[in-house]
Amino acid sequence: MSSLPHTLSGRLQAVAGVDPELRAATKPQFGHFQSNVALRLAKAEGRPPREVAQRLVEQADLSDLCETPEIAGPGFINLRLRTDVLAAAASEVRADPRHGVEPQPPQTVVIDYSAPNVAKQMHVGHLRSTIIGDCLARVLRALGHTVVAQNHIGDWGRQFGMLVEQILDEQLDVAALDLAGAEELYRRANDHFKADEAFADRARRRVVLLQSGDEETLAIWRQLIDISLAGFHEAYARLGVLLTDADLAGESTYNDDLPRVVADLEASGAAVVDDGALVVFVEGFNAPMIVRKRDGGFGYSATDLAAVRRRVGELGADRILYVVGSEQTFHFNQVFAVARKAGFLPERVQAEHVGYGMVLGTDGKRLRTRDGGTMKLADLLDAAEERAARPIALAAVKYADLSNSLVKDYVFDLDRMVQTVGDTGPYLQYAHARLCQLLRRAEAEQAQVGEAVTVLAEPAEQTLALLLTRFGETVAEVGQTLQPHRLCAYLYELAGALSVFYEQCPVLRSEGEVRASRLALCVTVRDVLAAGLDLLGIEAPERM
Repeated sequence: MSSLPHTLSGRLQAVAGVDPELRAATKPQFGHFQSNVALRLAKAEGRPPREVAQRLVEQADLSDLCETPEIAGPGFINLRLRTDVLAAAASEVRADPRHGVEPQPPQTVVIDYSAPNVAKQMHVGHLRSTIIGDCLARVLRALGHTVVAQNHIGDWGRQFGMLVEQILDEQLDVAALDLAGAEELYRRANDHFKADEAFADRARRRVVLLQSGDEETLAIWRQLIDISLAGFHEAYARLGVLLTDADLAGESTYNDDLPRVVADLEASGAAVVDDGALVVFVEGFNAPMIVRKRDGGFGYSATDLAAVRRRVGELGADRILYVVGSEQTFHFNQVFAVARKAGFLPERVQAEHVGYGMVLGTDGKRLRTRDGGTMKLADLLDAAEERAARPIALAAVKYADLSNSLVKDYVFDLDRMVQTVGDTGPYLQYAHARLCQLLRRAEAEQAQVGEAVTVLAEPAEQTLALLLTRFGETVAEVGQTLQPHRLCAYLYELAGALSVFYEQCPVLRSEGEVRASRLALCVTVRDVLAAGLDLLGIEAPERM
């Protein structure tokens, strides 16, 4: 079943031959929808716009959906839905985003997100990837797709040589470390590596031992990973995101695949040797991708190609999403181009980089600690929870992130974010809690909740009902465009319309069928708000 706007638009387009560009009416007196299609067609037809408009509405035959259309001004078409049609549509709304939306073939969608580094605490840079990736996973699952999360943690490479060597030098009990202690160890090892060439040489040799499977080195490496995972799990639990150990697919898991990736690239002729390195040239890029360095080592590009190949070949991906900062756009565009050239990424598979901007402080600069260091994720959440209870603090943080266009930087202003007024997460939570309170009062007063919405005499309740019918198409749009701010904007508009409804349409003080209908409307709004907040990864409290 198509939504009411789509049905109206389709009928007008069938007779006009062009998209009627149906828009929501700017004021209630203009009805529910408006179109200027007659003005666009009038010149080509050589007829007055009002005459063209009249012909269109007569031929489209909208009488089963609308009251008599109004031709306004020079030829605008104003459409007002019949209240019985709108009431029936609102009554059919469910908190299932697929209800009322044209079904799409289910896909297997692989989402690469979060990706913290072993032996380092998660910082503000991981906040956006984790929150955005979690939201997209929730939305796509709700739309019926199979979502495979891939947490591409940094658990391999040069840094482990110096970490292991530092541990052995200090005769450190790794089991006694937590993630903060492991990060301090990393700093000491890095300083040691820079200052002591002999240590640096030992660290490089230790990397070779790690890659060749030396048991002592591997045992320490595994301990570092276990410590890190415990810290990551704590952060994920605190953030309320869905990532688990089952989603882990760190760099190390691709290590054995790298020689095969290189062999396939060479066999297909996609890769060539240039100045001792194995590279792939692709049109449109001013530099080749280095797959294997002159010293025989592999870089991130080789690992990312191996990941693409596995996600298509083993995980069966129809669509692959990489939720990584916008500064990596060139890298991922090149990875996709090389993967297609090599045959790892068939044309049937979509590969998309979901880039995002930076988190800024209130001074407009990159968010940092007072001493200029990188802001730890735990410290950021601590600051939020100093201003509000955890569910509200999380709503503030997540909504502030998701309600902006992803590619834009946004200002992390906790004082504004935790407000229960304005375009904030707590405001939406408050709207839900207020509805729950109203429905508890209705139950206490034994007010009958209607099984359906039946009366929509007032413009405010019509606006609310019409907004409800847009829920499914809004979620579907987010699944297609990968822009969560569109769902945020919808929920904010719904909460705003609810506030106007409260002011203009008494619920418990009304009587009979009107009260029953308005209570049914409130139940549906509550359920849609709760479902929408859940898709954002935000709790919908019953009390605030």
